[in-house]
Amino acid sequence: MVLVIRPVTQMDLPELTDIYNHYVRETTVTFDVQPFTVEQRKTWLDGFAATGRYRCLVAQKSGAVIGWASSHPYNERAAYEATVSTSVYLAPGMTGQGIGRQLYATLLGALEKEDVHRAIGRITAPNEASVALHRALGFAPAGLYPQVGRKFGRFWDVATYLKAMPGSP
Repeated sequence: MVLVIRPVTQMDLPELTDIYNHYVRETTVTFDVQPFTVEQRKTWLDGFAATGRYRCLVAQKSGAVIGWASSHPYNERAAYEATVSTSVYLAPGMTGQGIGRQLYATLLGALEKEDVHRAIGRITAPNEASVALHRALGFAPAGLYPQVGRKFGRFWDVATYLKAMPGSP
């Protein structure tokens, strides 16, 4: 089946919420600890535009949304506006097929046309698959925050990966 990567729409929100809630309930990939309702996730979705620094792209296969990659503000202070945080999530069973890499690469390619100087990915450690994905896409290690998040009864480290966007000094 053909993979379609396109901008997110409001119609995608139920599937995106289901995918995200899997990671909330089952993994340390996100430090959210309570699942969301579709209504609660509307504010998140409203933070994206079809163009610009802050966008969300979805991956669709056989008519079903199977993941997304997004960029959002790294920090709300104005001096950080050319730095974005990035995320990528895939539905259970869709990992390990190159879909995340293709989706993330498409997002980064779109951001190259915007005023983005740096992209930052944060990874709960350990997560070798995510580290390999970020490195393959040109991210470099930028630091480790030891035991900054508590989930499932223990503290977790967060590794930060940084990508200098093409055209930036």
